[in-house]
Amino acid sequence: MKQIAPGGAARLLASGAATLLIVLATAGCGSTSHASQQGLRLQREDLIAAARALEQAWPEVRAETAATKAAWPLVADGVPAAPAPSVRAKAQAAARAAAALKPPPLFGELRAAELTGPGASIAGSFHSFVGLSRRGWQMIDYALTGGRTPRATSFVRDNSALYVESVYDGHFGLSQVGKKLLTGWQMLGGSAAFGAALTRAEVERLAHAYSEQELRLHPHDGVKLGS
Repeated sequence: MKQIAPGGAARLLASGAATLLIVLATAGCGSTSHASQQGLRLQREDLIAAARALEQAWPEVRAETAATKAAWPLVADGVPAAPAPSVRAKAQAAARAAAALKPPPLFGELRAAELTGPGASIAGSFHSFVGLSRRGWQMIDYALTGGRTPRATSFVRDNSALYVESVYDGHFGLSQVGKKLLTGWQMLGGSAAFGAALTRAEVERLAHAYSEQELRLHPHDGVKLGS
């Protein structure tokens, strides 16, 4: 039997341990790399789906925005106590347009919860916009037309600043979606990664549609709670 020189056993054990560590490290790197590639692929798929959902939703968003911008200057500084018929008519038109908003199925609560990366953030912003706009205009209309009782009407008017702010915040949040789409597309590889599935021209068109220029309300709401 071959004898191992003094210290040889220790060197063999050390060499074996080092080899094992290299194998494990290499295996770990490969697994991590594979997982990260899968994650990127999923995020790209979700961003493509989000872009298609934004495209689908645009006609209703454009209609609601047009109605909101027509009524907004009349309520931005507070709901008038004795509104003219024209004020009520424009607010009612905005309320109807907001009520008609239907989030694409992808942006519903259940499916949106499954999205990853920038697509998830876009879905969240859109969902918030719908809720804030619908509720805000519903309550503004209620404050303008009067409730079933004087007490109810007084309560709604006293809290109208919250509803006005809701409409503003909903539109501001949606006006950031274009930036999120463009930034996410670039971060996830741009044209080289998306190819014809989501082109730069498509992204830039949607980024312009869902921008501050198109969706943000002016002036900023000026009414404060209790004023």
